[in-house]
Amino acid sequence: MNRRVLVARLDSLGDVLLAGPAVRAVAARAEVVMLCGPRGAAGARLLPDVSEVLVWDAPWISQPPPEASEDHVAELLALLRSARVDEAVILTSFHQSPLPLALLLRLAGVARISGASTDYPGSLLDVRLRPGETLAEDIPEHRRALAIADAAGFPCPDDGRLRVLPTPDTGELTGAGPYVVLHPGASAESRRWPAESFRRAARMLLDLGQRVVLTGGLPERALTASIARGDTRIIDLAGACSTQELAGVLAGADALVCGNTGPAHLAAAVGTPVVSLFSPVVPAIRWAPHGVPVRILGDQDAPCRDSRAVHCPVEGHPCLAGVRPEEVVRALLELEIAAGPEAGDAVTAVDGPGERKGAA
Repeated sequence: MNRRVLVARLDSLGDVLLAGPAVRAVAARAEVVMLCGPRGAAGARLLPDVSEVLVWDAPWISQPPPEASEDHVAELLALLRSARVDEAVILTSFHQSPLPLALLLRLAGVARISGASTDYPGSLLDVRLRPGETLAEDIPEHRRALAIADAAGFPCPDDGRLRVLPTPDTGELTGAGPYVVLHPGASAESRRWPAESFRRAARMLLDLGQRVVLTGGLPERALTASIARGDTRIIDLAGACSTQELAGVLAGADALVCGNTGPAHLAAAVGTPVVSLFSPVVPAIRWAPHGVPVRILGDQDAPCRDSRAVHCPVEGHPCLAGVRPEEVVRALLELEIAAGPEAGDAVTAVDGPGERKGAA
């Protein structure tokens, strides 16, 4: 297999994991080189069939963006030329354009480029899908990526589920016995359930006899510490796991509770059910976890809907602040992973703006 194809997904961990089925589609017919941003590179290294990972910080994708300087562009051109790819498949979300990268790929000598573009691409794309015309708008993100790959000549060879490489045994981190993972952080403040709500949910689970593991990156250690509050029954792994180890921790869990953030898709990739505290700043139809049992909590009709806001634009953060810890525990019970049928009596029935809006 001498054909080398660049698959580009320039944003974060979850985005790259959702590109995994499209990467497999390309890998069925060619050797895959993946181009990622710094926040997504660890996810690319978890994907099967990726022979090489190139990392470059795109000024039109990252927040905060790097300077669009001549030296920064030259760095990418050097990476692309050294990769010796024959063609490229650019994977983007509905609000992104493939054209800036397509132009740089042309300058690097890439002969055939595919992508989805609302704007006229001129000579920058050889294969173009038109969002809203030849590409449906409201479809899950992994299916959007698969559609782009298929148009480029790489049809899906399997069931299209998320997958990652085999995960390590992380029993030394989590200890023995079943557990639920709570991941309270998210890159965008607008997507975070309040820390106090996570703290109360953790105590309820402990009272039901469920072991609780907290996860997060190094910058989130203060957040997880505020939830654990020194309770030695809670295992706090914030800052203690590589991305590969996090995959192992999630693979061993009964379920994950988190916002709409990358670990939700990592859990789906390892087959772990998800209770998703989903802020509607982006559409759940596109970004909810898929392929595993999922319960979506949060007001999907809140005023922040489809705003793509990083910081909550509505006073009081009503889309998620209205979700009560009892609802999270009930959702876990619905997924049949909590302490048993008698535990249901400990959960108060709830309704109102925080009730479950649907399941994916």
